[in-house]
Amino acid sequence: MHDIGFLLSSQAIRSQLAAMPSDSYLIRLIHHSTRESFPGERLWPATQLLLEATIRFLRARNREGFDVYFRPWALDQNAGYILVDLDDAQPAVLTAMRDNGHQPCAVIETSPGHLQAWIRVSVVPLPPNVATPVSRHLACLYRADRASADWRHVGRLAGFTNQKPQRRLPGGLPPWVKLRHASAALASNGRSLLETVGHGLTLRPTLSPSGASVDPALAPDEAVAVYRAWLRRLRIPRFFPRPDWSIADLWIAKELLLQGVPASRVKSVLRLASPHFPRCHSDPGDYLSRTLARAACDITVAPFPARKAPQSLC
Repeated sequence: MHDIGFLLSSQAIRSQLAAMPSDSYLIRLIHHSTRESFPGERLWPATQLLLEATIRFLRARNREGFDVYFRPWALDQNAGYILVDLDDAQPAVLTAMRDNGHQPCAVIETSPGHLQAWIRVSVVPLPPNVATPVSRHLACLYRADRASADWRHVGRLAGFTNQKPQRRLPGGLPPWVKLRHASAALASNGRSLLETVGHGLTLRPTLSPSGASVDPALAPDEAVAVYRAWLRRLRIPRFFPRPDWSIADLWIAKELLLQGVPASRVKSVLRLASPHFPRCHSDPGDYLSRTLARAACDITVAPFPARKAPQSLC
């Protein structure tokens, strides 16, 4: 017998992630009565989040009373997606968004009459001091929940039930969180929105000549998740069974810088997650600075680097 509930969850998750592409997603489980989070915030790439075992794990926690929240993840920045929490949505609000060039890439019905809209305003990550004002501006413009207007607020993941008691249906059952719209699109006026609210934000990565200091705030498990995700995306384990980790560090550093990740965070990812670091490097700090400088130089000279492997920095 087919598990209809599992199929519905799987289809909804797959469609929402397709409309909101990202390398990794932060999943947060919050119990409806205690408001406590399930131990550990899980950071998963899309491929892992779509696994049957993962979906069944989340469905089991949902049945235990945990609401399932998520957001595209970009270290300590916003991944380019702004959440607009339309708690009491008016019928014309989505039309107004489209007319203003703020087309949502995903619209979630969290319960009857309550919507959440995700608007992709940038293809590169945004710093909090830009993403939060943009979020507040959109919340004010569309009369959304201002308490949810910040750069890292999580929204509902479709395909599960809303466990809040006040959202129960007349029959006492929790409503399904439904995906009402999904389209992997950038808001047509996203750039002008950033220029107006963000005061001319420069989205290209920069690196000072001396290099930034390593940021100690990044958790080791987060760094490992980022490093491994980029290893998979660049197919390094597939094509290089015994890779030169200095070359892998350089490639991953370039990708992170291109995503707008601060140099200090890139250093932290390498320091905490590069296998067996510091390996043969007698001066780990100098190695990290040279790797970041080389990565920044390669980005400036060749934004789309050749496939030929660079020389080792070891």
